[in-house]
Amino acid sequence: MPKDWATSVDLHLDVDPSGGRRAGLERALRAAIATGRLAPGTALPSTRALSAELGFARGTVSAAYDQLAAEGHLIAVPGSGTRVAPALAPAPAAWPRVPDAPEAPRHDLRPGLPDLSTFPSAAWLRSTRRVLAGAPPDVHALGDPRGRPELRAALSGYLGRARGVHADPERIVVASGYAQSLGLLAGVLAGPFAMEEPGHFFHRAIVERAGTGIVPLPVDGRGARPEAPGHAAAAVLTPAHQYPSGATLHPERRRAFAAWARDTGGTIIEDDYDGEFRYDRQPVGALQGMAPDHVVYGGTASKTLAPALRLAWLVLPAHLVEPVAEAKRLADAHTQSLGQLVLADLIGTHAYDRHVRASRLRYRRRRDLLVETLRARAPHVRVQGVAAGLHALVLLPPGGPDEDEVMRRAASAGLALMPLRDHWQDPAGRPQGLVVGYSTPRGAAYRPALDALCAVLTART
Repeated sequence: MPKDWATSVDLHLDVDPSGGRRAGLERALRAAIATGRLAPGTALPSTRALSAELGFARGTVSAAYDQLAAEGHLIAVPGSGTRVAPALAPAPAAWPRVPDAPEAPRHDLRPGLPDLSTFPSAAWLRSTRRVLAGAPPDVHALGDPRGRPELRAALSGYLGRARGVHADPERIVVASGYAQSLGLLAGVLAGPFAMEEPGHFFHRAIVERAGTGIVPLPVDGRGARPEAPGHAAAAVLTPAHQYPSGATLHPERRRAFAAWARDTGGTIIEDDYDGEFRYDRQPVGALQGMAPDHVVYGGTASKTLAPALRLAWLVLPAHLVEPVAEAKRLADAHTQSLGQLVLADLIGTHAYDRHVRASRLRYRRRRDLLVETLRARAPHVRVQGVAAGLHALVLLPPGGPDEDEVMRRAASAGLALMPLRDHWQDPAGRPQGLVVGYSTPRGAAYRPALDALCAVLTART
């Protein structure tokens, strides 16, 4: 009768029967233990199961076990069978340390993260239980590359209500983070891309890697300048809260950019990375609402929930849905479904709204404390871009200290900061400053981080 491999024992041994089956089994077991393939404490199959697996007599396997137990390689544990003896098994080799891997700083005020200690774990767990209890089997299969219909429907309602986006579910593509969203667009749209200057250095790298040229799009106190796109085929904007300056795109410039897209056939890519967080006035609606046939709206859960969820979305003009969906299919086929369904449930039960409102209040208090602390203890610096978002731009005075000096002091104090220079394509002769992420520290770590920042800014050389 042929062997049923579906029920075979999960133990791989290279048994060389030359010289006898028992001797071959003993050599195979010693080699597996010596190389660490059988780790300390590993339970071995019963003699009955292993003899059936190898086609050996049960007495042969028992004798091999007894011999290795006598040598100290194995131990017989009453009620638990035979296991690898921990004393003689080699300790696993330590993983090599990554060269120059940065150690976690004592204080972290770099931008880009929400306070991860406030992740709504209880609400996420409740939604996960509801999803798993009612999810159809196809939730575990690959589906529409645009994403789960449940999440696209939930996003359609939420984005229309909260951000003023014209979001037909059929025109939404769910991506694995905004970085992937931008990469998909860079592969689909013709170049060059006009990108804000200063702007996000990582996003520039994504576009450059796609082989798309970049046209600098200067930014001032009213946001990006609309006369600059020139021959660009697309313009990447952060209208609600420009990164890193914090400026809000002026209404006249919003209209000018929309007119540019209509007149030239260009595409605006709206990065609404922290549009939910507005503190001193009603949130500014998305630019997409002014020209939905010419604006790609990009949103993400990275700032509202956590970046590791890898959940983002694009609301696309009709003519871009098919090419972007195909690019997504070829990139990774499909963003994992369970997270999509859980987020859809959070939105549908309004737990997402409640979390955003609580976060908005928390971050406004942090913003206020940052501004008040720097005004009192480091009045020589200027803080701007604080009407919204999760970061502030702290400009250094012309008389110093400069960015290099501040970064040296910060490193000595165990304080992680982000210099403004990294955001310029050409930093020579540019204003100097710091992009301070006041949402990053967890809980009680925020005030000590502010103390460290003030000490760094006011230290005497």
